[in-house]
Amino acid sequence: MTDIHRDAGEAVDSVLVALADPTRRQLLELLAAQGEITATTLAAQLPVSRQAVVKHLAVLDAAGLVSGGRVGREVRYAVRPAALDATARWMAALAVDWDRRLANIKRVAEAGEREERPGSA
Repeated sequence: MTDIHRDAGEAVDSVLVALADPTRRQLLELLAAQGEITATTLAAQLPVSRQAVVKHLAVLDAAGLVSGGRVGREVRYAVRPAALDATARWMAALAVDWDRRLANIKRVAEAGEREERPGSA
């Protein structure tokens, strides 16, 4: 495996791990809908503490899904779509590969059915 493929695989892994948690998915949805926002504002919309929100945001940040930027005394978080886009492209390529495999299985199965029918020879 090349370094590029390994790095891409690790990036996809970190995105999938980050998105495995429903609270993190909800945070990402809130950020996507509301734009730049603070952890305090996010915590007010969720049944978790501000500290829990900050920890979840750190996981999302490490996966490249959000970024935090200081504005005065506040840290405002925003969605970074590049990592999610790369993961979506990986998933789409995987789906194309599975579609191809399933089409081959269907073709082989249908060919076998034709050969087994009486009078088809």
